[in-house]
This record gives sequence, structure tokens and C-alpha cells, in this order.
Amino acid sequence: MPLIKSISGIRGTIGGTPGTAFTPFDIVRYTAAFGSWLKKKSDNNKVIIGRDGRISGPVVQHLVIGTLNSLGLNVTDLDLSTTPTVEIAVQKEAAAGGIILTASHNPKEWNALKLLNSDGEFISGEYGKEVLAIAEKEDFSFVDVSRLGSHTIDNSYLQKHIDLILKHPLVDAEAIRKKNFSVVVDAINSTGAIFVPALLKALGVEKIKTLNAEVTGKFQHNPEPLPENLTGLSNEVLQIKADVGIAVDPDVDRLCFVCEDGSMFGEEYTLVAVADYVLSNKKGNTVSNLSSTRALKDITEKHGGQYFFSPVGEVNVVKKMREVNAVIGGEGNGGIIDPQLHYGRDALIGIALFLSHLAHSQKSVLALRQQYPNYFISKNKIEIDKDIAVNKILKRIREKYKNNPLNTEDGLRIEFDSNWVHLRSSNTEPIIRIYAESQNETTAQNIAKRIMEDIREYMKN
Repeated sequence: MPLIKSISGIRGTIGGTPGTAFTPFDIVRYTAAFGSWLKKKSDNNKVIIGRDGRISGPVVQHLVIGTLNSLGLNVTDLDLSTTPTVEIAVQKEAAAGGIILTASHNPKEWNALKLLNSDGEFISGEYGKEVLAIAEKEDFSFVDVSRLGSHTIDNSYLQKHIDLILKHPLVDAEAIRKKNFSVVVDAINSTGAIFVPALLKALGVEKIKTLNAEVTGKFQHNPEPLPENLTGLSNEVLQIKADVGIAVDPDVDRLCFVCEDGSMFGEEYTLVAVADYVLSNKKGNTVSNLSSTRALKDITEKHGGQYFFSPVGEVNVVKKMREVNAVIGGEGNGGIIDPQLHYGRDALIGIALFLSHLAHSQKSVLALRQQYPNYFISKNKIEIDKDIAVNKILKRIREKYKNNPLNTEDGLRIEFDSNWVHLRSSNTEPIIRIYAESQNETTAQNIAKRIMEDIREYMKN
């Protein structure tokens, strides 16, 4: 697989030749570029790092630490951690920036460097281009032996993260404790196995069963928390008659739930449910990306707020949330961003807010889901060869549907009355994603199928 260089980080598969995969050479090169960029931006020489539970994690970790130290930067290492925990640590430690060693939802052969600024947020597109330019020119210089940086391990941020969540004004641990929930967690053999049970116990949940609880990085199924990958969680919820199932991805920034009957709550509805709870207590606006369900818009307007959409990507959602002073936002892939905690997708605060909402609602998870507008999103993707010009494909589709309302802010979104389809090339994989939504499942699938046929036809030519 190719090495994917995007504005927010570097991602690829382990092994291969430099420049074509996530090799030691490339890890050192791009770490050196980011560290050099940090030194140009600030005299602050502290950098936070943390990793998920991937097999390659320790190897990547050693390369990153050595490279940063060789630049004269001091590394505070959270070791096994989560993306949101590292984001919080960058803020709390007043660091120059951070690196999260995770390929998020990608399979075990992948790893990545996710780059954070001094606010603990993903670096902007402008800054990302600067880092890539430094890497391209190899414009970095390492320090002599007397100025090498330090390496410190800090294991305190699991508890610090949980303590911040418990102090959140809308997290009601006492209400959760009184409900005596029975919970099954699919931790996908990564750091969710450490962090999610610890959070649940702090919230007063005592009946916890964790699946895939060994942090080996040998994911027992595809790690993306989609329905087809969560049959084991669904079956276990049914078998032990649990109240709710919880699934996270390997770096614990995406979140979805399973109802007590084994059905999927729907990753799109993670944000909808949490937003409903937040808006019922704190009036304001919301934001999600162009590929997310319109159910969030319905819920927001029901509470008297205004809904806004942004291009796909956490950095874009955060930017829009700041612009419109949103009280809650995120992405339809189960990413919750609560600015009262920090500006980053965080499955842990999502769990705490959802369980607080569930406890106060006096409903089952299934009954809670049934109170929300019912939309269906058909999520699809097409692999593309590196020589395919995606922009030309999108241009031809745009011309075909020029009489429909179009949005080209991020790829191409086409409106069909109350239905829509969104096409965009992925920043992390060599694919085009095609998301279509309708109140009718068959209609959504047919819209996506029609667009995919268009793409295949154009790819042939």
C-alpha cells in the first residue's frame, strides 16, 4: 500500500521500501520534519506522544522518541493511550505539540503519525503543508550530544482524563450508578481495553464485560466500528441480557452503541443522541460534516439552535464549531466533540454523556433510539488506482447532475429533494467514499449504487 501524506499526518502499512510504505526511514523523516517545524514555531521544546495498541506501536514509538530527542526536543511519553488523552495532555502540559501513533480504524498492518499543535488539536492545512515541505527538502538539523532531548514516561493521564470527565457539568455519575447498567465493551485489542472499563467503573458501572480485552494489536475483527464488524458484540449483549453494548476504535476517538436487543443504535446516531442531551441542558448551535446524517439538524432545530455543516475532517469540524460557537459537534462516524472538555473527538466523554442521557431518560437504549428521526445512510467506497484523476471523475459527475443543488466545498455533495449523496476522496486510503442518505433504506442504497455505476463508467474511460 502507498504511503499516504496528508496535512494532518503520515499513514501507511508497515514494511516495504522507503517512500512507498510506513518504513523506519519515513517515520524518522516525517517525525524530524514535524519536530523541526515545532522548533521554528516556538522556543518550547516539550512534545507529548502516545500510542494505541498496534503490533508495530513499540517500534514506531522508539523511532519517534529517538528522532525528537535528536532534535533537542524533550518527550513526555504517555505510552499506551488514546487520541483524546494525548490531545488533553498537550494542553495541560503546555507543550509545543504532540504526536499520536495510531492509524485509527485501519487494520493492524497500518500505523501513522497524527500531528497536534500547541492547543492539542490537529494541525491546520496550512501548517500541514509546511511540515510536508520540510520533509520534502529534508530541511532539518540534529543537535550535538550535549543538547540531546530527554524522555519521560507519564502514566498519570488515564486518571486525569477520567477526572476531567467526572467534573463535566452534564456528566451525572450518580444517576448512572443508580441505574446499575450492565455493559458489554468491544475494545478491539487496543487501548480501549484499558480506558473504557476504567471510565465505566469511575461512573459507577459495576457489571462490565470486555471483549477483545488483551492489548495485543492483533485485532480480532476489522477494527472499524461498523455493524458488519460488531456481530460478536451484538451476540454477547443478547446472550447476557446486557443493557447496552459499547464499541470503540483502536485509538478511542470513535464510538457506537448496541441496543439491548442486539440491534445497532447506529454510529450516525451517537452524535445525535449526545447532542439531544447536551442541547436539552445547554442551548446553542451544532456542527457535523457533509457526510453526516441530517437527523442532527432536526434535533438542533427542535431545541431552538442552528445547525451548520463543515468539510469532512476533525480539524474542519473544530474550525466551524469555533466560528459558530457550537456547544456540541462531531462527525457521523461516531466522533463526539464537546468543547466543554476539549476540541477533539473523544469516545470517553461520549460514553459518559450518553449514559447520563440514558439514565435521565428512564428508557432502554432501543426506546431512546426510536425517538429520533429515522434516516438511512448507505456508506460505500471504491478503490482507485494511483493514476486515476479523482477530480476529473467528480467533474464529470458534477456535469451530469448540474441541475441538482450541488456543494463542492469538500468533494461533491448532490441533493435529491430530501435525499443527498456525498462523494469525496479519502485522506487516509486510496479510495472514493460514497455516502447517500434517505428516509428509505432502499432509496439510499439505490442512489449510492447509481453514483457508483457512474464512477466505474468514468474510471473505464
